[in-house]
Amino acid sequence: MNELRRIDLNLLPTLYALLTEGHVTRAAIRLNKSQPAVSHALAQLRGHFGDPLLVRQRGNMILTNKALQLLEPLEKALSGIHTLLETPEFDPSSYKGLIRLSLSDYASGIILPHLTRILRSTAPGIDLGISQASRDTALSQLRDGEVDLAFGIFPVCPEDINRENLFEDHFVSIIDSSKRLPSEPLSLKEWLSRPHVMVALRPDAQDEIEQVLLDQNYHRRLMLVMPHWSAAVATIAGTDLILTIARRSIRDLSLYPSLRIFEPPLQLPSLQYQQVWHERRHRDPMLSWLRNIVKTSCASIASTAFCTSNGG
Repeated sequence: MNELRRIDLNLLPTLYALLTEGHVTRAAIRLNKSQPAVSHALAQLRGHFGDPLLVRQRGNMILTNKALQLLEPLEKALSGIHTLLETPEFDPSSYKGLIRLSLSDYASGIILPHLTRILRSTAPGIDLGISQASRDTALSQLRDGEVDLAFGIFPVCPEDINRENLFEDHFVSIIDSSKRLPSEPLSLKEWLSRPHVMVALRPDAQDEIEQVLLDQNYHRRLMLVMPHWSAAVATIAGTDLILTIARRSIRDLSLYPSLRIFEPPLQLPSLQYQQVWHERRHRDPMLSWLRNIVKTSCASIASTAFCTSNGG
């Protein structure tokens, strides 16, 4: 008990934020404090433990051995205190802070409109920060505390990442009928012979379609790889390109009357869209509330009809 008198217990949440974020500025944002205040707290903690805790190496801040030893018992201690003191319910109306989400423009069009309306009516103190990243990067950001919640398709997750299915989608192909080959429907040979557009963050990405083609020893020419779902449809209009894309990403084809939707001539897997979060945030009442809001709003998507304009 004497050890408790030697340290300001208010410093422990700051210590945890510093150790999990590994960065003073990110810890300050997470704690909703100023950077000088967090830097001052770090100086106090260094004095108490007789250890630098965070040291700069090759341009990055890394945890010392002492800091690594502190992390697990600190997490357990704070979790125990939180359980002891937590209120029965999270009050969104009084919460103020920034929530950082990682999602693509595909998910933004599906999730953000409804989520934003709910937040403005029930949790006006919440601000959202949106970023976009590849699957691997999003998982790393969750682990490093750079984002609070990520959305995407995650076939495999590390043990420290939790995931929850939100809705299902499937692939369709789109082609400009004025440039279409004569067979009806388009054969696999014809489909493979045409140049294609792939939506991905990197030109060398290996998405679900490319994996199926690889498994079956097929190859398609990727004339264009682009990261923007919202611009993909407009890009192929008036060309001989084929776009194979998640069906729910297609908003409205009325502006492009010559475009037609059809089923790809090979079996492609369905897409389970998910929300994922780090295990250390699993019992966070704010994040639990937000995840439930997202899950509830996405529940209606399963029963929503796909866009049927221009065929398909």
